[in-house]
Amino acid sequence: MNIDPISDYLTRIRNAIQANHRVVEIPASNLKKEMTKVLFDKGYIANYKFEDEGPQGNIKIALKYHPVSKISAIRTLKRVSKPGLRKYANIDNMPRVLNGLGIAILSTSKGVMSDKEARLENVGGEVLCYVY
Repeated sequence: MNIDPISDYLTRIRNAIQANHRVVEIPASNLKKEMTKVLFDKGYIANYKFEDEGPQGNIKIALKYHPVSKISAIRTLKRVSKPGLRKYANIDNMPRVLNGLGIAILSTSKGVMSDKEARLENVGGEVLCYVY
């Protein structure tokens, strides 16, 4: 039984990058699907596909690498809000990751979005992770 599915999601991506895999397969949930869409929209992954096999389904994520140096587009994935200690941010103390070069993924009342989109929508929420 998995206690924290978001940490599992981030760890699977992190491990696939360490092993230089092109594709990683992750058990699906609605929150993970939305996080995957944010990563794709911001250019951190090459592509994704939702498969509805079995009771839960899977997410296949094609990781993005530099064509010459083979360095991943994702350098760091850091879990911020954990089940034991939730971290919330309102519009006034919204995190800036690497002074705007990275993104923070937030779960807001208007859906899962990046910190920049949350500033534009003028909403706060739970800070799920940092990506840079």
